[in-house]
Amino acid sequence: MPTFTCSVCAASFELPQATVDKFPGWTPRFCRAHSPKKKGSGKARKSRGTRGSVEENLTTAQVLEKYTGGPQDGVFTDGSSVPNPGPGGWGVVWVRDGEIVEERCGHDPQTTNNRMELKALIEAFGMLPEDAKVTVHTDSKLCLQTVEEWAPKWESKGWTKKTGPIKNLELVKELLARRRARPGCKIQWIAAHSGHRWNEYADSLSTNWQRG
Repeated sequence: MPTFTCSVCAASFELPQATVDKFPGWTPRFCRAHSPKKKGSGKARKSRGTRGSVEENLTTAQVLEKYTGGPQDGVFTDGSSVPNPGPGGWGVVWVRDGEIVEERCGHDPQTTNNRMELKALIEAFGMLPEDAKVTVHTDSKLCLQTVEEWAPKWESKGWTKKTGPIKNLELVKELLARRRARPGCKIQWIAAHSGHRWNEYADSLSTNWQRG
């Protein structure tokens, strides 16, 4: 069975391969004793994201000190609400060769996870010139599929779909327009809370409002 290291106690633990395979991109980070599902572990489950992922609520300085892995180029986005729906925020950081080019963040007193993820992507493309050739990273597979697959189909049908109204339509339209205006860029999914420095940094920006 695959072996992992607990991020709390540094002990090694094993999980069946079949369990790991159920969640592509998931890297188990907690042994049974420190599982977020276990009462008294001192960790709170994040209201979104890959199973097992945990909201650490680190500052950006703490993120840079703790994490070093992952891609060092591109734009990294994140958004969430706590609870969902409820107050939330979004964050975006543009990095080149491991150095920050620009960062942005914002807060909404009443929103949803998906709205904040979409808003982060809108801001990401907004900070890029139209001739940019940059990878934009998101840890939301839903938003990735929305802009790359579903939105063009909804547009071709007069912004309708068989199953009912399109949620967050104004944001979907804005994101599609900005994405099309930058044809040299691509959107790529990145696993949440897997030790990728700049994804963790974007997450920190998105929760900055919680820390005042």
